[in-house]
Amino acid sequence: MTATETAVVFPCAGEELLGIVSTPAAPAAPPTRGALIVVGGPQYRVGSHRMFVHLARHLAENGVAAMRFDARGMGDSSGPRQYFEDFDADIGAALDALFREVPSLRTVAIWGLCGGATAALLYVQGTRDARVGGLALVNPWVRTDITQAVTQVKHYYLQRLLQGTFWRKLLRGGVALTSLAELWRALRLTARATAAMRSTGRPQIREGDSDDDLGVRMAHAWAGFSALGGRTLLILSERDYTAKEFLETAHMHPVWQSNFAHPLARRVDLPEADHTFPQPEAHARVERATLDLLAEMT
Repeated sequence: MTATETAVVFPCAGEELLGIVSTPAAPAAPPTRGALIVVGGPQYRVGSHRMFVHLARHLAENGVAAMRFDARGMGDSSGPRQYFEDFDADIGAALDALFREVPSLRTVAIWGLCGGATAALLYVQGTRDARVGGLALVNPWVRTDITQAVTQVKHYYLQRLLQGTFWRKLLRGGVALTSLAELWRALRLTARATAAMRSTGRPQIREGDSDDDLGVRMAHAWAGFSALGGRTLLILSERDYTAKEFLETAHMHPVWQSNFAHPLARRVDLPEADHTFPQPEAHARVERATLDLLAEMT
C-alpha cells in the first residue's frame, strides 16, 4: 500500500494554515483512524531530516490517515508566530480540516515532538475534544530554572568536572567567567532542590503545586485524558537533554508516577537516540510504537 498526499489550506483565527494530508492510496476500506502531527519549536511541517514526512507516509502506507501542518506564523501558514502554549486554536483547526478531508475517521491520535507534545497535552486538557483517542508524546518540553539546573548538573557538569581537560583549561584561564557563573548558579539551584527533598521526605522543590506550573499542568492534563479513556504513548530519547529534563520534572511531581503506571499508558525508551532520532532503527521504533498506539484506539 502506498500513500496519496493532498495539500489543504484551512482557516484559523483569521489566518490561513497549510497542511499535508497523507492517506492510503488503495485502502481495502476507508481509514477510520488518523494521526495529527504537531511539530515543536521553530520548525515547519517537514521536520529535521524530513522526519515528519517519513512518519506521515509510513502511517498512510499502513492504513492510517495522517496530517502534518504549519501552525500560525510558521512555514507556509500566515499570521504571527504562536508558541506551543497557545496552539489550541491551531490544533483544533487542523483536526477540523483532517476530518473534513477524511470523513471516514472515527478517532485521531495527536503525535507531538518537544513543544508539540506539550501542546497536545494542553489541548486535550483545555478542550476535552472527543475526537482525540490517543496521544503520542515524544521528548516533551517542560522547563523551570530548577529542572534545567538539575539536568545540567547531573548530565553535563558532573562529567565535565571529572575531566582533566576541563581543569587544565580552567587553570589556563580558558573558561569564560559567564560559564563559571552558569555552573555556580546550577549548583546552587541543585543544592536547593536536594535540601528540599531531604527536609520534606519527597521530591518536591516548591512550596506547593501551582496550576500555573507547566509540569503540573501537563501532569494533570495526562491524568484527565486517561480518566476519559484516552491512551498515551510516551517516547523518550536516551541522549536528549529535553527528555532528561522531562524525567527530572516527573521525579519532582509525584502525580507523574501514577500517570506512567496507568494501564492506558505505555513508555518507549530509545537507547542512543537524540532529540529527533535520525538513526534508522530509532525512527523505525517510533513508527512501530505509533502504529501500535493507533491499533489500540477504539
